[in-house]
Amino acid sequence: MILKGFCASPGIALGSVFIYNDDEHIPKESFITGEEKRLHYEKYLTVKEQAMKELETLYLSMREKDDFKAAIFIAQKEIVDDIVINEEIPSRILNDLWAGDWAIYQVYENILSAFKNIPDVLIAERAVDFEDVRAILLRLWYGQNGIRLSCLKKPVIIAARDLKPSDTASLDKDNVLAIITETGGITSHTAIIAKSYGIPAVLGIKGLLNAVKQGQNAAVDAQEGNVILDPDVKTIDEFTKKRNDFIHDRDDAEKYSNMEAFTSCGTKIDIGLNISGADEAEKNANIYTDFIGLFRTEFLFLGRDTLPTEEEQFSSYKKVLETYCSLGGISRASGSEASGVRKSVILRALDIGADKQISSIDAEHENNPFLGNRGVRFCISNPDIFKTQIRSALRASVYGNLWIMLPMVDSLETFRDAKEIIETVKNDLQREGVAVGDYKTGIMIEVPSIALLANHAANEVDFASIGSNDLCQYVCAADRMNGSVDKYYNQYHPAVFRLIKETVCAFNKAGKPVSICGELGSDASAVPVLIGLGLRKLSMSASSIAKIKRVISALTIKKCEEIADKVLQLPTASEIEKYLKGVV
Repeated sequence: MILKGFCASPGIALGSVFIYNDDEHIPKESFITGEEKRLHYEKYLTVKEQAMKELETLYLSMREKDDFKAAIFIAQKEIVDDIVINEEIPSRILNDLWAGDWAIYQVYENILSAFKNIPDVLIAERAVDFEDVRAILLRLWYGQNGIRLSCLKKPVIIAARDLKPSDTASLDKDNVLAIITETGGITSHTAIIAKSYGIPAVLGIKGLLNAVKQGQNAAVDAQEGNVILDPDVKTIDEFTKKRNDFIHDRDDAEKYSNMEAFTSCGTKIDIGLNISGADEAEKNANIYTDFIGLFRTEFLFLGRDTLPTEEEQFSSYKKVLETYCSLGGISRASGSEASGVRKSVILRALDIGADKQISSIDAEHENNPFLGNRGVRFCISNPDIFKTQIRSALRASVYGNLWIMLPMVDSLETFRDAKEIIETVKNDLQREGVAVGDYKTGIMIEVPSIALLANHAANEVDFASIGSNDLCQYVCAADRMNGSVDKYYNQYHPAVFRLIKETVCAFNKAGKPVSICGELGSDASAVPVLIGLGLRKLSMSASSIAKIKRVISALTIKKCEEIADKVLQLPTASEIEKYLKGVV
């Protein structure tokens, strides 16, 4: 039997299935006597305290590896300690004589029911934290302290409805061959962890738990999003070869990680790193890159019920600038640090709205959020939030080479409005006697209107970065989060490449830096086209760096220009894709 899902993390795996059932207890409606209520109330307080300690342990463990993931457990501690919840549950026990486990279950169930009525996918995904907290409380209520994924006895393919944050944080990754789930999106905790650990993952497999059996053999091809149950000998041999080829290819590419990216004809291509904070893997990859092409600042705002303060943001931005702006680049000859290069960090201003929502802001519901108040539009319409972020960033600018990038810019008027706020904040800081370092102000090219005005934009902004994910979405009029229109969302659309050409030509002519930070920049087939169109700065996730450096090393500028010229002549995405597969 072949099951279909989508790739959340590439790779090949063969092994037995371990069905992970989080054993969530669903207590029956039950009541207690007046004499028992004090006992149940005190037991709830004990369980609550145990949950707080468990989450604190998980937080401290994860903080050493990844601030972003650690923040998940801060958010869950806040849920455990929530004032409203901790008035409601004791009230149900003491006044209504509900049994403690029934009170915990039902109070959280009411909250989860409210989440189910929210149409926004990302806000709805926030429900997983409440489910996780409830499961922890009930597990502790019944005296079960272990988390099974932390003590797997042998390598397995984990099959689950979904994995909660506490599951993934305690994951014994050395014994996880792959992860397959019924639910989970690209923003889910499972996808984040799988990518971080390099574990093959296929998510969104409908009917998975009805199809698989405990201990059943399976073959996972995460590249294709396929899971084959009970593979025959021929399939096992085929997947063994696929796995070996994948590992060999990955190891071969890794040889290029500590080299500079030069084409075979000697042209330097700057490689940037997309980051969310000071993740350990990203910090390690930093020594192999030339700049930070995208620092996503929204991670500070996600998974919490209050906005981060100016000091919190300042501390985070300072840490990132100090971590990533260290002097040095990669020496072509030896891979050692070369002096005199101070890496730039492109800090993207708060980019929320559409597929990224934050619970600390009571945003107005929008029927079409991707065309709504998102990115820089949100920043301009919420000046207090924007000014706090900019104050934090400008204060931190003295610790590194800061470039501020504005997302979702559609016109020069929008850019000027945002820049005016930035200038006001800078002047306020200087009047207060606060030091502000040198910085640049640029834009993200992801709305077709600004791409078509690239020649004018290049005269006003300091730099630009092409956000190919959203640029493709708006060019193709296809929601990239909507699986039913997948076939219409195609980054090889000829119009996408034409807009990239217009943008790159305009910025190169003006002598302004231009890079790409979307998925297209880490697509091995697209990289020759991008270089042929004039791009010399590509930014990507840590896991793509070695592979793309290897691709670049085999190219010449002349060959890239020939490929780009041919692509610009082709009328359809399918013809472009077929052509690139034949030449790259």
